Amino acid sequence: MSSFVKINVLAAALTVAACAHVPVDPDARAEYDKVNDPAEPTNRAIFAGNRFIDRHILKPVANAYVDYVPDRARRCIHNFVSNLSEPAVLMNDLLQGNMSRAWTTTERFAVNTTVGGAGLFDPASGWGLPHHKADFGQTFGVWGIGPGPSVQLPLFSFSNVRDTAGRVVGIFADPLDYVLPDVTSASGGLDVVDTRADLMPMTNLLEKTSPDYYAALRSVMAQRRAALVEEGKFGGRNADSTSVVPSVPTAAAEPAE
Repeated sequence: MSSFVKINVLAAALTVAACAHVPVDPDARAEYDKVNDPAEPTNRAIFAGNRFIDRHILKPVANAYVDYVPDRARRCIHNFVSNLSEPAVLMNDLLQGNMSRAWTTTERFAVNTTVGGAGLFDPASGWGLPHHKADFGQTFGVWGIGPGPSVQLPLFSFSNVRDTAGRVVGIFADPLDYVLPDVTSASGGLDVVDTRADLMPMTNLLEKTSPDYYAALRSVMAQRRAALVEEGKFGGRNADSTSVVPSVPTAAAEPAE
């Protein structure tokens, strides 16, 4: 894809995100929250398709992954995929003005890529360099752009207008994708399976306890994204990352029947 096309895609995404402001007035905010899923019938239809894919493909693969791949191997896969995300995390740290976190991310990537055997191991965490999440949806939120209406994406589960724009930007702005495109493409499948396996306890619990899976996951994702934005605003200083609900990036997040 040419640079001209990429620039126009990024500009369009930013324009969409910029329109997603949350009202400040309390009454307007209450009404905004009440109707923040204006496309709910369509979103529910897409949600049903995502759950079908999860039930018949993703969840069985994730179960087999947990049952037959040793814990140590799964940890190495998780470390490897996580390490590949660090350049994009660094870019968003810088865009958010989180310089301390940006330096930690830089050190972490250098340590795990070298001493950690191309990211298969995670010595950086033991050296006081913990991993944190950062993406363009979070960055837009740190800049003051509101989430906008809920959006259910085919194969990507719950999102909102701001985070959808952030996802589009992330597709084209990941620096590692320009350096090692084959590696990042191949790691995508590993990331989906690894993430689905990690989310199994949460989705199984929601399946058993929630009378409306759609509404429950929509609420979980909205809270998770709001917490992530607040964490970015404070540079992680006043946020407990362990309290943030795990991300649900694919249809794998939908609990299967």
